[in-house]
Amino acid sequence: MFLKGIKDKFKQKSGRKYIKQALEKPNYVSTREKGISSLGCIVDLDKFEKSDLFFQFLEDFSLRPNAVKIIGYKSYYDKNSPYSTPVFSDKDLGWNGEIENSYALEFLSREYDLLVNYYNENSLLLNLMSVKTKARIKVGFSEVGPDFNDLMLDTPIEDFKIFKAELKKYLGVFKEI
Repeated sequence: MFLKGIKDKFKQKSGRKYIKQALEKPNYVSTREKGISSLGCIVDLDKFEKSDLFFQFLEDFSLRPNAVKIIGYKSYYDKNSPYSTPVFSDKDLGWNGEIENSYALEFLSREYDLLVNYYNENSLLLNLMSVKTKARIKVGFSEVGPDFNDLMLDTPIEDFKIFKAELKKYLGVFKEI
């Protein structure tokens, strides 16, 4: 038990080091054109459990049925419990910032036009997922900061309707939709 605690501390330290190095590198440059055709969502399910609301973006942005991919984060989850959203947690952290979760790896293997970071607290795993995701535009909450988001919205995390309206407004200003 004692050794497992030390091992976890070193994994967290190597994860923070990976994030720091990734933020020092130039941002990912997408080859995709303007417009939103694929959308990824990283959701903190401990704070916001209604992840199915993100499928409303299909209708709002006129996307194909499989254009929205959602992955949820729970600080602890039971592998035997059914979740409607693929989930990753703190225990999926590996060495050197690697994430050892098949759902997370499948999410990271895709490229997105828009990444929605739907979490409002800095968490190692959530920030790691955000840094590793290839996306042209990253949107999130102002509490997380500009290191992980290109566009930061100052809305309450509980009110998805306001977040969605603000996001749609700003994407219209940027002529993305």
